[in-house]
Amino acid sequence: MILITVKFPIREDKLEEWRELSDYYAKSVNEEPGCVFFEFSRSLTEPNTYVCIEGFRDSDAGGEHMKQAHVARFMAEMPDIVSAQPQIIYVDAEEVSGFGPMGEITPRSA
Repeated sequence: MILITVKFPIREDKLEEWRELSDYYAKSVNEEPGCVFFEFSRSLTEPNTYVCIEGFRDSDAGGEHMKQAHVARFMAEMPDIVSAQPQIIYVDAEEVSGFGPMGEITPRSA
């Protein structure tokens, strides 16, 4: 599995454009056959920073992802939306297949 985390610092005057583009992009990526998960979350400590967490089945799925039209659109529009260069962590984790249950926390009974 390919695991990717990216921090996107967004210009305050471009937040509405970001919301529209990121919604379109996340929906499109999640429809890709090799996508295991893909989502954006807003940072609690940096209000105009959004974090993307994504997982692809393998490097072939990651390669196919980069060929998609929605990727080209996202990459073309983002330079006008970010306030600084995004920062990325990319991990090729062969033994991981997706999310699993966290052993330390389970819901309490009501």
